[in-house]
Amino acid sequence: MTIDEFIAEWGNDRDYVVAHTSGSTGTPKEIRLLKADMKASALATNRRFGITDRSSLFLCLSADYIAGKMMIVRSLLSGARLVVEKPSNRPLEHYDGEPLSLVAVVPSQALWLAEHPDRLRYVGKMIVGGGEVPETLRRRLAALGVEAYSTYGMTETCSHVALSRLADEKMPYEAIAPTTFSVDDRGCLVIEAPQFSFGRLVTNDVVDLLSATSFFWKGRWDNVINTGGIKVSPEQMERKIGALPYGRYYISSRPSEKWGREVVLYLESSPLTDAERAALDERLRSVLSPYEMPKAVITEERFEETSSGKIIRKRG
Repeated sequence: MTIDEFIAEWGNDRDYVVAHTSGSTGTPKEIRLLKADMKASALATNRRFGITDRSSLFLCLSADYIAGKMMIVRSLLSGARLVVEKPSNRPLEHYDGEPLSLVAVVPSQALWLAEHPDRLRYVGKMIVGGGEVPETLRRRLAALGVEAYSTYGMTETCSHVALSRLADEKMPYEAIAPTTFSVDDRGCLVIEAPQFSFGRLVTNDVVDLLSATSFFWKGRWDNVINTGGIKVSPEQMERKIGALPYGRYYISSRPSEKWGREVVLYLESSPLTDAERAALDERLRSVLSPYEMPKAVITEERFEETSSGKIIRKRG
């Protein structure tokens, strides 16, 4: 979808726009988002960041997805100038204009900007969505003095409902008013959002709730592995492990007669040599507990991805 096509859809007489979920937790699906909900989300973000008709917003995301759509809506409602660039992993590479009030990127784009800090002189504030921000990137952006935030939200909430400042130490997600939070009996986040038509949304995100307006994200309930009666979170394990020199990876599980489910590591790589496997095991043992240690390493030449570029986690 082009920006002009979305603006035409926004201006038609229907009270909704058609969007698609990312497919990161299942098959992507078409949903209808009420324009009233999108307006409520855009106005909340504009208030949070002080976006007015004197601001400039930078769009380098596809209008096919909610993040791109919402940058357009924020501009339309505030009167802010919208600077548009074809989506790529090299945002602002050739930009030479006025400072930008708010830049929205995904982690791979944020990484490129961190590797080319001269481009950051145009960035006022940055929001990073579409996936968890790796610790190394978070610290790198903090060291560069960028006012950047990781976003929490989903298509159904019309982009983000909470922000986490990317600082030296990991910061909790803080609600964008008037949203508040609670948890259900699984420890999963419940979004209380009177500004939206749904009012209340129960998620599958396991969190450490700090208050009615703040939390730390721990992982997806869908991904939790019960191995020998002990529950482990793949996302928390991946944060412990950090980057690996062999390629992209993720933690999953497969059936086990002994454990019920056993932890496995999927690695985007050619098969490891004996020396590489020994080095990998040593690295894993240094940061993981015995029950978190993968019972197998499965290599694949290329991971399957969703249409928005997220890895599809296999489960044996």
